[in-house]
Amino acid sequence: MRSRRSLLLGPARLCFRLLLLLGYRRRCPPLLRNLALRWRYGKVCLRSLLYNSFGGSDTAIDSAFEPVYWLVDNVIRWFGVVFVALVIVLTSSIVAIAYLCVLPLILHTYSVPRICWHFVYSHWNLILIVFHYYQAITTPPGYPPQAKTDLATVSICKKCIYPKPARTHHCSICNRCVLKMDHHCPWMNNCVGHYNHRYFFSFCFFMTLGCVYCSFGSWDMFREAYAALEKMKQLDRNKLQVAANQTYHQTPPPAFSFRERMTHKSLVYLWFLCSSVALALGALTVWHAVLISRGETSIERHINRKERHRLTLKGKVFRNPYNYGCLNNWKVFLGVNTRRHWLTRVLLPSSHLPYGNGMTWDPPPYVTRAPDSVLAV
Repeated sequence: MRSRRSLLLGPARLCFRLLLLLGYRRRCPPLLRNLALRWRYGKVCLRSLLYNSFGGSDTAIDSAFEPVYWLVDNVIRWFGVVFVALVIVLTSSIVAIAYLCVLPLILHTYSVPRICWHFVYSHWNLILIVFHYYQAITTPPGYPPQAKTDLATVSICKKCIYPKPARTHHCSICNRCVLKMDHHCPWMNNCVGHYNHRYFFSFCFFMTLGCVYCSFGSWDMFREAYAALEKMKQLDRNKLQVAANQTYHQTPPPAFSFRERMTHKSLVYLWFLCSSVALALGALTVWHAVLISRGETSIERHINRKERHRLTLKGKVFRNPYNYGCLNNWKVFLGVNTRRHWLTRVLLPSSHLPYGNGMTWDPPPYVTRAPDSVLAV
């Protein structure tokens, strides 16, 4: 197809170039000169219609991958409920195994103080996991008002065509702008924004603690259960050999009941699932902890990196306007104003609102001075 097009367009382009060359000469007829001028004028009009000062390689790549983005957005939008149900089912299975398999073993082997410690810590961790996950999936992340307001806006959203405050970004899955958007989490079927960012991070943190606790606490049980499963496999192989030879002169090994088999398999399943989630979710939690310490979101991290590189080439230093220092960033994020809040708002379930309204970003009272820097929009 390309070769046919080149064969057809090649002579036409050659004729137009000859007309352009003749148009520069005053000896050419006026008809050819006007035709050449009209051709040049048409090219300028066409380029002006296609010109975009914001165009570049990034824009071209985004346009090329637009069908892929559309497919991913629709898959995540429709399967969000499935992901939430999967989280609930997996968490419930671990809790059920802990009550039905682990708890009876603990009651027969551990001392009373150790049993009390495990009982208090495990239920405290479970309550925090359930509370923060429920709040994360049911709390709206926060949306900018679509009516006319006097609030200062940074730009206009190209998708919503509405004013967009600072730190606000458009979510293609929710199809609307989100205040202080971090990302869209499919495991929550919700955007992570200004009003539920703390719930999302707290859920990740306490879920990681719970998985680490289950992995280390059930390590000895896992080894015994894994060894028992290997014995079961060996027993099954011996039974097959006996059935084939119809002779068996040795004493058969003790058989395992159905309950013992299910207990051993459940303990192995618990350890592998908790260890995998602890590694994956732990890495995600550490990454978000680093971003919170810097006063950034996941989107702002990429924007600030490009802005830092641009200013470095000009010999300037980039400073994040929302970075108030590591400790102050955590206080703003967790909503901690007094020392008592570390207990009542961090270590205990709390539904307090975050600092600010998500549209204006004045520094908190305990920050003396906001740094002069470039806004991350």
